[in-house]
Amino acid sequence: MKNFVYLSPNFPDNHWNFCRKLKDNGLRVLGIGDAPYDELTQELKDSMHEYYKVSSLENYDEVYRAVAFFIFKYGPIDWLETNNEYWLERDARLRTAFHITSGFQEKDMPVVKFKSKMKKNYAKADVPVARFHMVDNFENCRKFIDEVGYPVIVKPDNGVGAAHTYRLKNDDDLRNFLAEGVSEPYIMEEYIFGEVVTFDSITNSKGEVIFYTGNVTPNSLMDIVNNEDTCVFYIRSHVPEKLVEMGKATLKAFGVKSRMCHFEYFCLDRDQHIGKKGDFVALEVNMRPSGGISPTMMNYANETDIYEIWADMIAYDQTDKGQGNKHNCIFIGRRDNRNYVLNHDQYMEKYGEHIRIQQRVPDALSNTMGNIMYIGVFDTDEEVKQFIIDGCNCIA
Repeated sequence: MKNFVYLSPNFPDNHWNFCRKLKDNGLRVLGIGDAPYDELTQELKDSMHEYYKVSSLENYDEVYRAVAFFIFKYGPIDWLETNNEYWLERDARLRTAFHITSGFQEKDMPVVKFKSKMKKNYAKADVPVARFHMVDNFENCRKFIDEVGYPVIVKPDNGVGAAHTYRLKNDDDLRNFLAEGVSEPYIMEEYIFGEVVTFDSITNSKGEVIFYTGNVTPNSLMDIVNNEDTCVFYIRSHVPEKLVEMGKATLKAFGVKSRMCHFEYFCLDRDQHIGKKGDFVALEVNMRPSGGISPTMMNYANETDIYEIWADMIAYDQTDKGQGNKHNCIFIGRRDNRNYVLNHDQYMEKYGEHIRIQQRVPDALSNTMGNIMYIGVFDTDEEVKQFIIDGCNCIA
């Protein structure tokens, strides 16, 4: 029996599905987390063979000892994973320490975590990238801005999501940003006008794509976080063929195998020096599933079970799980502090037959995704637009 160590199996709370499908496929699932066992859902408990509680997943030594204990008790570990961006480097360090070769090692991390280093592999895939400058001082930053013009984007070179990402519109913004001081490397990029689209995939050990889909974020994730806007994104019913080709080329350039990935691109909304309206430009790679509830949304959009497809990839390196009719699956994340034109009861009355999930967003994700989620399934673009309008419109 193969041993699979799943770190943080309780967060996000839909990840118990990954564990369940692994166990269904005959793997021994060994969980490590910092939540008390009694606080785990019954579904998660039933999906693991054993659970090891640590006081904090941030404590590497404790997690190291937990993996060592499982090796002592069950033998070598075949897989170790969290499917979580925050822990990618921790996963790689543990794999390297225990000679677990079925995933990224420590040496692989810079090119998949640092935005500045991703650009070289995007170039291998012949994918256009935004011009950039590593933030240093006003004079050098200003020289870069002379080349690309305002606005520019500044963000941590090794960051998660849109945290600490800012749009600088003039010299005063630049001076204020530099005056705050930065404790980690920041990258400055030219501003790309367009909406964020993704290529999400599961690949086998040969790098072959056995499942793909993609989503669209109509408004800026940076603005959602910084302005506390309503969060909107949707799994699209069909991914443009050009984006599929670009996604597959990116997978090959980064040497991705036996993983579920979430690659982000801009779709240009106007002609720019970097391309024509409708062209795709690289944003960043994420070597894990799209965050939060997205995997479940992919199931609704594709009438399939990607948790099972992923577990089939782990167990068999292939899957016979097909896809059904394709739909658009939309996420609306409303804020507690907003007064919406349609209140909760009115929104549910209008769209109840389309809504598959309606619940609170975990506090750890609410900064990005809002406080209350509504996930709806629709077939037409017109329905999608109206669902978004009614979900976002606020009383002034």
